[in-house]
Amino acid sequence: MATKSKVTTLNRAQTKESKRAALPNLEPSLIQKCKAKLLETKSEILNRFVQMKQEIVVAETTGDEADQSSRSMAEQSSVAMSNRLRTQLLEIEGALSRIEMGTYGICEETEEPIEPQRLLAIPWTRLSLEGAEIREAAERRYAR
Repeated sequence: MATKSKVTTLNRAQTKESKRAALPNLEPSLIQKCKAKLLETKSEILNRFVQMKQEIVVAETTGDEADQSSRSMAEQSSVAMSNRLRTQLLEIEGALSRIEMGTYGICEETEEPIEPQRLLAIPWTRLSLEGAEIREAAERRYAR
């Protein structure tokens, strides 16, 4: 019984590999455009981190309760923005890694090619439109 399970697992892995090998490759020019956008966005995010850090260092620590409350709200907003930027930076790093591995542009949900227009608009995306719809439907179903 264990042997059959191993064979089934092996067949699934081989099927996934053959499916990926059968996928049409993306145009090299499209990959280069997406990579350039990824690197540009990464640079912008890193610059925003530096700018946010400088703004926090410059902030005053004196003032009345209203000033301190206002400063606290600004810090909370800054932390939230920092978390969003960090998440986006991780997505960008993942996309750059997929470019290097040769798996860039393959939907994680459907294992089909992601639409070129979608890659140009959101170069770090991991899902095609169909894959995004499938994932959103699953999230709605299990969110109840």
